[in-house]
Amino acid sequence: MAEKRQAIQVPEGASKVMLHACCAPCSSAIVEWMLHHGVTPVIYYFNPNIHPREEYDKRKEESKRHADALGVEWVDGDYDHASWLLCAKGLEQEPERGRRCYQCFLMRLRATALEARRRELRFFATTLASSRWKSIEQVNAAGLEAQQEVPGTTFWAQNWRKGGLYERRNQLLREFDFYNQQYCGCEYSIRPTTDKI
Repeated sequence: MAEKRQAIQVPEGASKVMLHACCAPCSSAIVEWMLHHGVTPVIYYFNPNIHPREEYDKRKEESKRHADALGVEWVDGDYDHASWLLCAKGLEQEPERGRRCYQCFLMRLRATALEARRRELRFFATTLASSRWKSIEQVNAAGLEAQQEVPGTTFWAQNWRKGGLYERRNQLLREFDFYNQQYCGCEYSIRPTTDKI
């Protein structure tokens, strides 16, 4: 287990990182790992893709509750679902892991890079790559594109499923009794129920 944990390396100079968090369950093990490895995360909750608003508020409150419990700085990004819908326009029928997801990642990571630069933080990262439902290649490509668009920032591309973090995520989900959503977030990712009555 110790050898597996060494697979994740802190980039040189990354003592403080703007961490885009999609939700508390996905960010929990990553935040814990960072804190244990000398990295101070600043959690940036920017997820205008989430629909409906009640779902967004549930996820946001859980993220804030987690940060407060750990004494970690937490930044509330604006909820502007109308802008997100414009970002996804024409891509509504795309499958999961398709072009819509890439544009969604890019929108959120661009905002994260801008927030990092505003706070004079060089490094930014995201918890999006921790989900087995997401394409790590897409997430990393969007992060690198955001880095290019926002000079002075560096995207920390990382497979956060490694080093036992995915298993730890599931443990922390139970320990904190997090609300655990059943779909990615946007209206296009809600899968119709197949339960029989």
